[in-house]
Amino acid sequence: MTEISLRLGRQVGVLLTREGVVSSVVVGDAHQLMLPDIGRLRGGTGRFRGLRLVHTHLKGEPLTADDLNDLALLRLDLVAAIEVMASGLPGRVELAHVDPAAFTADGEDGHATSSPFLRLRAPDLHRLDFDFEATITALEEELARVVGSRAGAPGSERALVLGLVPDDEHFEETLELVHSAGVTVAGTLRQKRAEVHPKTVVGRGKLQEVVLESMRRGATVAIFDLDLKPAQARAFEDATGLKAIDRTQLILDVFAQRARSRDGKLQVELAQLRYSLPRLTEKDAGLSRLTGGIGGRGPGETVMEIGRRRIRDRIRALEAQVESLSRQRDLRRKRRRREGIPVLSIVGYTNAGKSTLLNSLTKSEVEAADQLFMTLDPTSRRLRFPREGEVIVTDTVGFIADLPEDLVTAFRATLEELADADLLLHVIDAADPRLATKVEAVEKLLADLEIEGKPVLRVLNKIDRLTPEEARSLARRFDAVPVSALSRRGLAELLATAEERLGAARAFLPSWEGEAGAEVESS
Repeated sequence: MTEISLRLGRQVGVLLTREGVVSSVVVGDAHQLMLPDIGRLRGGTGRFRGLRLVHTHLKGEPLTADDLNDLALLRLDLVAAIEVMASGLPGRVELAHVDPAAFTADGEDGHATSSPFLRLRAPDLHRLDFDFEATITALEEELARVVGSRAGAPGSERALVLGLVPDDEHFEETLELVHSAGVTVAGTLRQKRAEVHPKTVVGRGKLQEVVLESMRRGATVAIFDLDLKPAQARAFEDATGLKAIDRTQLILDVFAQRARSRDGKLQVELAQLRYSLPRLTEKDAGLSRLTGGIGGRGPGETVMEIGRRRIRDRIRALEAQVESLSRQRDLRRKRRRREGIPVLSIVGYTNAGKSTLLNSLTKSEVEAADQLFMTLDPTSRRLRFPREGEVIVTDTVGFIADLPEDLVTAFRATLEELADADLLLHVIDAADPRLATKVEAVEKLLADLEIEGKPVLRVLNKIDRLTPEEARSLARRFDAVPVSALSRRGLAELLATAEERLGAARAFLPSWEGEAGAEVESS
């Protein structure tokens, strides 16, 4: 091999199986090899590919960064470089393989503190003391032990969360979404880039770190804090062997888990299908996790087109069903308008406490929890008043910054309920350090839905987490009514202000007196 390399003036390499069989022969240029496509990695977490790369270096230079990248990204058993002497005979040899011992020592940032590679050098091949079979067996056993100690419940997915958006708060919100989706966060990686890599999202050096961290953490999924183009997701998956999930797909997954009503389930499926359609290719391995694999596999374009046609047919059928349900809701709204019943719609950023406020106002038991998008299906309740007056209070799906367009479109039929509201109660989490940004995001989405002209009453919720001075200051700043939906503080003032905003002629405050534990406290 060294003689051929000298004669050609190029690097020459072979990929060997563990049985010593030559799988591929590679000829590069004087400085590097371009390895062939050896396919996606098959096998369990903590295992290597079963191939080793042995190649020549014309000037006896040590293993390069590209060599180590190939070792990591392709999960090779090892990579070895042999010096080509002037005589054509082999000279110095250097090999490297992944070192699982480096994976057991965490630094302050949770990443390995030492080099993830073990190197071995010898002045010539005959003095290389290395037992490949024993080493690779011990290597996989140790790596499996390290990974196994960090594994979660059987069948559960462990995710590596990748932050590319410079905004730290945006990244924290992505982490909240991951937890809401019920996915275990195996680890996090951040990269500050002026722009996203057009092909693989992150650069080649970062890809190496992603692969090694995924092996170290036992992660099978990479979740990004931004949206990916279909080609970017596929290129990243091909390079790392990890399933790539972007922000939209993550939100869709949370929505799919939260949907309870037929309406909600239809709209989630519609959004999923619209998201998946442009991502359906003959190589796609991810459609099954979105839409049940409708036409997602097959050897040729004909099968792929059948899959696309089925998805389009399903989208049309779902759109018809959503439109039918929309007409039914419109009939209910017309009936309410004829009856002259005022409608208060609760809106706000996800996890601001909208469902808790609805429960406190109406003594309902709508499911509420400290999680993003806990409420997906709109819920309406009636309040009765001392003078036979009534008002309808409606809880809606929470908003989020940069809400995916497919979701806005799919849920437009639900959000159109807001168009008939007499007053919007914009609930704000008073304890959220990003409340100003989130208020702006909600108002932008209302403008996108063309309902920004509705009268809005801001409700500063969760004041029990602030000092009285902080609550009063924020209430003045945002012209909001301070309340604690959980402890029922300030609800009387909220309803009195809502009555004033509505300009109602009749009394507006519900008759809660006389019911044990139901009194409304003043702030």
